[in-house]
Amino acid sequence: MKRSRSSLVHQATYAIKNPHRIVPHVRRLARDTWFRLRTRDHVSYYRAVMKSDTARDPEGAVGSHNHRRWLTLGRMQFDYLVEHGLKPECRMLEIGCGNLRAGHLFIDYLHTGNYYGIDISPDILMAAQHTLAEHRLADKLPYLTPVRDLRFTFLPDAHFDVVHAHSVFSHSPLNVIEECFAHVGRVMKPGAWFDFTFDRTEGKEHQVLREDFYYRTETLRALAGEHGFDATFMDDWERLPHKQSKLRLTKRLPE
Repeated sequence: MKRSRSSLVHQATYAIKNPHRIVPHVRRLARDTWFRLRTRDHVSYYRAVMKSDTARDPEGAVGSHNHRRWLTLGRMQFDYLVEHGLKPECRMLEIGCGNLRAGHLFIDYLHTGNYYGIDISPDILMAAQHTLAEHRLADKLPYLTPVRDLRFTFLPDAHFDVVHAHSVFSHSPLNVIEECFAHVGRVMKPGAWFDFTFDRTEGKEHQVLREDFYYRTETLRALAGEHGFDATFMDDWERLPHKQSKLRLTKRLPE
């Protein structure tokens, strides 16, 4: 994407082409402004957004407009990771697990107790419990934990083989992403890898409503490098029916 969604030209053009979306956008703008005035930081703000969205529709809160799309996006994430190295014996940390759109497939595939999902929203984790019951996955003993930040202080060193974050950094300012990069390496085993998606722009980096953030690949690659990771752009992910891009981080070995 080259054009900034935050530009007046883009917004005016979009409004002309989609007049039915003007009123919902204004309502969302008013709601989000109210949340920003009542919260102290971005994580608290987005937790309020998720609480509101989850109350209306848990599947919509994680970016799926209907159940069929929810299933499709979950399957797409799962198939991609299995094709790119995820094994049943892997210990997996999913950041922003939501209501287990892909998580229910990971839990079923991985050995018992090998899935750990975290999310900043307690409300979406309540919906995740419903997903577990619906898919009869209680015996797989997954861990589901609400978090205040992305420092992972409650998790052990060198524990996870795979870390996954789908559509998390697309909603995160750069300081939240850097916090994750600064701490996630500690909980990763030697040889572990971290896949995440992001909204990519080839033009000016920008945000819309403090909900959607667009980054250049070079920005995230350089930031990861500062924290001891090598970043690989996953070209084959681009061919899948999804609007986001994907990077894979691997820890550099100590010299």
